[in-house]
Amino acid sequence: MRAICQAIEEASGEGTEFRSASPISGGCINNALRLETSSGTYFVKKNHPSFLAAFEAESIALAQIAETQTIRVPLPICYGSNEGDSYLVLEYIGMSSPRPNSQAEAGQRLAAMHRNCGEAFGWNKDNTIGATRQPNLYSNSWIEFYRDHRLQFQFELAAQGGQTFHNAEILLERIGDFFEGYQPEPSILHGDLWGGNIGYTQEGEPVIFDPATYYGDRETDLAFTEMFGGFGPDFYNAYESTWPRHSGHEIRKTLYNLYHYLNHQNLFGGGYANTAQSMINQLISWR
Repeated sequence: MRAICQAIEEASGEGTEFRSASPISGGCINNALRLETSSGTYFVKKNHPSFLAAFEAESIALAQIAETQTIRVPLPICYGSNEGDSYLVLEYIGMSSPRPNSQAEAGQRLAAMHRNCGEAFGWNKDNTIGATRQPNLYSNSWIEFYRDHRLQFQFELAAQGGQTFHNAEILLERIGDFFEGYQPEPSILHGDLWGGNIGYTQEGEPVIFDPATYYGDRETDLAFTEMFGGFGPDFYNAYESTWPRHSGHEIRKTLYNLYHYLNHQNLFGGGYANTAQSMINQLISWR
């Protein structure tokens, strides 16, 4: 912790002496700590040294989302490695329960964030979705990007673990069918926006964190918000009133959440494979 305090001091230019550190529960990948210092309170993630690249990518993503000036994120302070650990230091934001208008504000702000678009689909480096590598090689075609770097990549990981999916190749061949009359823009995405990755300040301001950012179809963020719940009608109504989704988004929601079910199968096993297969069957029988 004292070495991390020194890194904070070098990054901030402010004297930072260690006072205390206490664990924070909730995550399943990293060790999280609340670090108290003479210069303030910080949120610290720690993991194996191999996670340093992931922490670097997260730091870059948070800074890019912050630059949009649309929705709040914990600001990155520094990242590095020492004594057998890698770490990421972030602004500490105290969380509370949402206020009555908090979810509507989250929907409006997410739509505003999505208005910030890149020149192509992908990102300037690979990152992670959970603990899985997420390839982000740039492409001018969303259909090719999503087919090759999202679904096919996850199918290949599953096959390496001995899990195959019936009609996966047929689905990959037909992905273009779901985009007739719709050309997604390369919006900046959170990339991992489930209910556990959004919180609210004591004033009710929405805060998103733990991103898996890249430039892609904004509907992917919205689809994942529905996978595990945590977002109510106010959120969706506010988003739709700010930037309505295109027709066909209901079936594309299944296409996009298939990526996350495949990833959960590759990470955790269990019944995720059965759900993923059902989703594949639904998609190839569409129409």
